[in-house]
Amino acid sequence: MVEDFKPDYFAVVFDAPGKTFRDDWYAEYKSNRVAMPDDLSLQIPPLHALVRAHGWPLVMIHGVEADDVIGTLAREAREADVDTIISTSDKDLAQLVAPRVKLVNTMTSETLDEAGVLAKFGVRPDQVLDLLTLTGDAVDNIPGVPKVGPKTAAKWLAEYGTLDRLVAGAASIGGVVGENLRQTLDWLPQGRRLLTVKTDCALQSGYAELGLTAPDDAALREMFERFEFKSWLKDLVPFAPAPGGAAVQGGAGYGAPVGASGAAPGPARLAEDDKHYELIVDTAQWERWWAAIQDADLVCFDISTTQVEPLQAEVVGLAFALERGRACYVPLAHRYTGAPPQLDRAQVLAQIAPWLADPGRRKVGQNLKSHEHVLANHGVALAGIAHDTLLQSYVLESHKPHDLDNLAWRHLDVHTLSYDEVTGKGAKRIPFEQVAVERAGEYAAENADVTLRMHEKLFPQIRNDAKLSHVYEAIELPVRDVLFTMERHGVLIDSARLAAHSRILGERVMALEQQAFHEAGAPFNLGSPRQLCEILFDRMKLPVVKRTATGQPSTDEDVLQELAADYPLPKLILEHRGLSKLKSTYTDKLPQMVNPQTGRVHTTFSQATAVTGRLASTEPNLQNIPVRTAEGRKIREAFIAPPGHTLLSADYSQVELRIMAHLSEDPALLRAFQEGADIHRATAAEIFGVPQPDVTADQRRYIKAVNFGLIYGMSAFGLAAQLGIERSAAQVFIDKYFARYPGVADYMQRTREVARTQGYVETVFGRRLWLPDIRAASGPRRAGAERAAINAPMQGTAADLIKLAMIVVQRWIVDQRLGTRLVLQVHDELVFEVPESELPRVERDLPPLMSGVASLRAPLVVDVGHGENWDQAH
Repeated sequence: MVEDFKPDYFAVVFDAPGKTFRDDWYAEYKSNRVAMPDDLSLQIPPLHALVRAHGWPLVMIHGVEADDVIGTLAREAREADVDTIISTSDKDLAQLVAPRVKLVNTMTSETLDEAGVLAKFGVRPDQVLDLLTLTGDAVDNIPGVPKVGPKTAAKWLAEYGTLDRLVAGAASIGGVVGENLRQTLDWLPQGRRLLTVKTDCALQSGYAELGLTAPDDAALREMFERFEFKSWLKDLVPFAPAPGGAAVQGGAGYGAPVGASGAAPGPARLAEDDKHYELIVDTAQWERWWAAIQDADLVCFDISTTQVEPLQAEVVGLAFALERGRACYVPLAHRYTGAPPQLDRAQVLAQIAPWLADPGRRKVGQNLKSHEHVLANHGVALAGIAHDTLLQSYVLESHKPHDLDNLAWRHLDVHTLSYDEVTGKGAKRIPFEQVAVERAGEYAAENADVTLRMHEKLFPQIRNDAKLSHVYEAIELPVRDVLFTMERHGVLIDSARLAAHSRILGERVMALEQQAFHEAGAPFNLGSPRQLCEILFDRMKLPVVKRTATGQPSTDEDVLQELAADYPLPKLILEHRGLSKLKSTYTDKLPQMVNPQTGRVHTTFSQATAVTGRLASTEPNLQNIPVRTAEGRKIREAFIAPPGHTLLSADYSQVELRIMAHLSEDPALLRAFQEGADIHRATAAEIFGVPQPDVTADQRRYIKAVNFGLIYGMSAFGLAAQLGIERSAAQVFIDKYFARYPGVADYMQRTREVARTQGYVETVFGRRLWLPDIRAASGPRRAGAERAAINAPMQGTAADLIKLAMIVVQRWIVDQRLGTRLVLQVHDELVFEVPESELPRVERDLPPLMSGVASLRAPLVVDVGHGENWDQAH
């Protein structure tokens, strides 16, 4: 509003805490509203502080609602012939619209003047209050006339003009709604009173005393940094090169100089005298740089590419940095009208290929796995990767963003030139090869320079911590090499089988849709929450389990799961959703993602995504294919081995429970694993006090839920919901469990305390898992962080184990010159393509290799299976 309308007078109005005069008028006013969630209420004080720091007057009057403050200010301004704009989406304020007053919803760009109100509500602004009185306001718990909605109310007001005239003629209104109107006549005056926006409130300041003042840049900067509002922080103090290399500063979007507030500069562009960048456009320049590159002990390099998909991208240019502030860009394939002559890409790549492939030539970069793919597309190998700033950031701060812009902003206090600034956004984005070489050079050289600076900043922190150094050098850097090999090889799929399965899924989805229509009594859009809400709760009168933030009945998956236990329609909708997702995400999409050159699907394994250290699979995500349903397993059937090969699956058995036993050092739990017992049956025998052969299926199921539930910090309430039993019964199971395994209870309590003290927990191997909410003021957030603190060491250690297994197994494959290929990693499972001639050897040697990567108190066990496809193997 400030930027678009440049107001002379301005105020931001909030409700003050506590009751208002309407609560005195009507005890049930807003009594149906749930309390504001803690996560929301905690944001109100800093929001107020941000408003004030912008120089915007903030108005709150105790005992008076914000609507009434707005109404009073609008009336004062209108009487003084001042145009007023009210930013709101609240229909109640439509009663204030007048010749000099209009509403603007800045979220939707909707503007309501007098004609707009008539078009939207079917009544004039002076009739809006009467319409609201007839329909009532469910959100504020103000009843209207039963069964009367906006259309009926608007029709009555069109005929009678006002509510008073309608009341006078109520006897002539026929039908059920007429009878409802007559029965509500005594209430209507009170309803209108409650819904009337007051315009005569006693305010501390009139409209003429409310105006914009200069922003407090220092306060804004502190809050923008604390809440990580990076875009606003960049806008707060825009920097632009000035003649002679000086920086020109502007203030917070209002033209106020930075010095006016005495604020210290925020993240800025690198100073011109700290940048010595060179654009390489001729052979002499390049040969000088090439000699310096070969003499350098450590070289940072970056590649500009034709696209973001690394297996399809080509080199557009190369950037190198040799020391802080010294970098260059070599444009090789910029193609646009007027593009200058550039060095020959093939010749330059051939010249530097031996250096790139030399393991003795130390290199550093940001996300070098992606660069390695791009070079491989040109037949160039990459070795000698000494450091990767993406992985350094991930080891130090797995819970924060790791892109270069964020890293520079967070660690160097530098605002880098972003990819969006260079190429544009959305539909206006141009390929990098069409970016002017001068602009591309500024961007790419800075990237290489900043990456080198980041390495100088981050690596000493890792090097000086033995645990973090081990995670970085013994796990993350080596597994990066394995992931590159896996991504490059890809996995073979049977597209014809997927297409057949897709047709079957499509038929089942259509059949479920027809069954849902039959249950609902009418066709409707199963994907529309609004229509689903009308069907389930308005027409079928199913119980409302929970409500959304706007007060509407929720139709999320948890709600449907609960309703599905007693009603057929929610169950049909859940099944329809599940099958539709399988079809769109996998059976339809996977065949389209087959690489035409390799005939395989090539997923990307991200090392720097999950805060626990787990790998993430994207484009496509092959880690989320459901295995507990027949439909999901049929998708796995389409992952096949090439002729003469078989797929082999090797996964750690109950690895997180074994890690729990190791960490807790509970004697009984360790003994069960060391004896090779069925852990769930053994635990059930301990807790129920019966011999293991006598443990029933239900007893084992209950204890299995407890075993896995405790790993994730599940409460008695959660366990009760999962097992369908009373909370008290679930608590008995948990109490008995801790009584038999006191070491587990001690571990959990000890872990909570450690997390609260240092703000993080660690895996067995020293990976640091940060918990930003462990000291949160909000109870639910803090409790969630405590649950994460219990689980993170187990899930993180499992992630470390599978990475170590990948490293060891890949080295074994290479050392033994085997034809076996590691093709997939899914949680605790590795999937291999194995030549049939090597199958006996791999089946024999793989389990001890994987179980031997670490010595835990509870022995690691590896289960192996094989078959023609992934489903058979697992």
